[in-house]
Amino acid sequence: MRKEDRYRGVIEWFSRNVLVAETELHYTNPFQLLIAVILSAQCTDKRVNMITPALFETFPVPEALAAATPEVVYEYIRSVSYPNNKARHLVGMARMLLSEFGGKVPSEVDELQKLPGVGRKTANVIASVVYEKPAMAVDTHVFRVSNRIGLTTNSKTPLATERELVRYIPEALIARAHHWLILHGRYVCLARNPKCETCGLQPWCNCYAERVAAK
Repeated sequence: MRKEDRYRGVIEWFSRNVLVAETELHYTNPFQLLIAVILSAQCTDKRVNMITPALFETFPVPEALAAATPEVVYEYIRSVSYPNNKARHLVGMARMLLSEFGGKVPSEVDELQKLPGVGRKTANVIASVVYEKPAMAVDTHVFRVSNRIGLTTNSKTPLATERELVRYIPEALIARAHHWLILHGRYVCLARNPKCETCGLQPWCNCYAERVAAK
């Protein structure tokens, strides 16, 4: 199957069957989403959503978070993964927002990556979700699903995966496609026990074709 045909089939299936594709993190403004995405690294959205209400209430604006200490922030986020590092990142992020960006979450990926705790994946999430830019954030779900289906070929790194995906996905759909792939990986194309028998992407999936051929 030509790669263009595979992409076309996958995109058409998602467009018909996954009408709502958006982040499952809870937030009301860009600052809150930035906090939530930093906390979500190697942690579930469900867990992050459990602890952010109290965090957002106590630190509603960058000024409040910047005035805190990592030790204080730690008490609010202790149940997430790597809470010590993330507490330091959150305080540092808030302070840099004030000192470098006037308290406003920047829209450019390169600028976002200057903030403590913000890697390329986090920066792409903010750019696409908040500012509707054609940025493809590659997390473990996107990386796994893309390779299994065959959307990417021998992509060994998240950056290589990102570049291949944005090459073939229409620019207007890149932000949605990011969520399509995440949700598919979270609920269907699971890491250990993918639900291949009920997956709607069977006609275009390399992994499913290999499983059928092996029987």
